[in-house]
Amino acid sequence: MSTPVLVSWSGGKDAAMALARVRSDPRWHVVGLLTTLTPAGRVSAHGLARAVIVAQAQALGLPLFEVSLPDAAPNALYEARLGAALAAAAARYQGLATLVFGDLFLADVRAWREALLARCGWQGLFPLWGEDTGALARRFISDGWRAVLCAVDTTRLDARFCGREFDAALLQALPASCDPCGERGEFHTCVYAGPLWRGSLALRRGRALSGDGRFRYLALAGVDRVEH
Repeated sequence: MSTPVLVSWSGGKDAAMALARVRSDPRWHVVGLLTTLTPAGRVSAHGLARAVIVAQAQALGLPLFEVSLPDAAPNALYEARLGAALAAAAARYQGLATLVFGDLFLADVRAWREALLARCGWQGLFPLWGEDTGALARRFISDGWRAVLCAVDTTRLDARFCGREFDAALLQALPASCDPCGERGEFHTCVYAGPLWRGSLALRRGRALSGDGRFRYLALAGVDRVEH
């Protein structure tokens, strides 16, 4: 019998690849997505609006569990609200105590997540851990996933990359200092179509906007779901 899991969902390619990996493994059964939102209703690092995340969850046919946090929330508050969201999910699905992450190689981030989940009585699952990020990026594209760069750290990557399609041409254009999956925070992505999708999302793009002077975000004016 498969074990139920939640997938930590940022709206980006690493979360999508982690979702695809556990869905292809009969040991696991994905019952929903978990996302963390700012008071403005956005995924903090990616800058994606809640409407985008909701549309993604609908396209994937999965329920969405939300954790709402104030800006610069202290760890204690984050832990309390995450614990409450996990408890609510576990109350709906018997045996649910595993959260899936798309982390690739940052050991300190993984250790922090595992310690936090342990205090909530949960465990983390990292199905992509330690894999070659260049190979993962190429496989993401070849498997039929589609994504756009929605946030760029301009201290690590030229701001002009914001809004570009995550495709083979982009991988060739990235500087050698940039991880192909942006694992060190060089960039973040928004997935709008893929092999698990029920249709695709027609993202209505606005102009790329500056954040605090360091980050450039792609303004997504709205989302239309297109059935195939």
